[in-house]
Order: sequence, then structure tokens, then C-alpha cells
Amino acid sequence: MTNNDILKKLRVALSLKNTDIIAILKLVDFSVTESELGAIFRADDHPNFKPCGDQLLRNFLNGLIIYKRGPMESKNPPVRKILR
Repeated sequence: MTNNDILKKLRVALSLKNTDIIAILKLVDFSVTESELGAIFRADDHPNFKPCGDQLLRNFLNGLIIYKRGPMESKNPPVRKILR
């Protein structure tokens, strides 16, 4: 299974549009245009087909975590001052 197949299956399973995928990628400061995304979703025998790289898929999955769960909380709890 290729990265393109994984991204296509996630798009269908989560009912995402191309604009949703672009917004998810922006959550992790990764930009992709609609035409690049369209080339990724084309059939692999199409002349304008573009393989989905590991970096794009990794950033999409990281953005999807933020999209579904929200941003990660800081590991250091805030310091509370004790008032006397």
C-alpha cells in the first residue's frame, strides 16, 4: 500500500474535502496547494500523478491529531504561587 492509497482511504473514511486536508496541513505549518493535492489523488497511470511523500503523509497525520484532539498541552504544569 502506498502513501497515496493511505491518504485516499483516510480522506474517504473521515469524509474530508481537499480544503479540509489543506487546513489540517496548515495546523502543522505545512503548505500544499489544491493542484498538488489533486495530483496526489489522481490514478497512478495519469500523466499528472504525483506520489505522496513520507513528509506530506507524516505532517498530515500530525495535523490530524491536532484537528481531532486539539493542541498538545505543555508537559510542565504552570507554577502556582502560594499567597499568604
